[in-house]
Amino acid sequence: MNKPLVWIGIIVGIGFVALAVLYWITPAGALPSFMPGYEAGSSAIHVKHGIASLLLGLAVLAYAWFQTGPKHS
Repeated sequence: MNKPLVWIGIIVGIGFVALAVLYWITPAGALPSFMPGYEAGSSAIHVKHGIASLLLGLAVLAYAWFQTGPKHS
């Protein structure tokens, strides 16, 4: 088990899940300007960006989970 890699995976996975929530609750005009999907003055919600971020976060969390299993030779 590679503990630093597991912790990095957990942190990154939670970050992507939080980013998905941010995409779902924040209009495009209120997102930080460095984020993909920012459109000045827009009131649209980026559902697809949120779904992609959620799936990526869950994949990273699954990777971290599988890294905690027993090591087979």
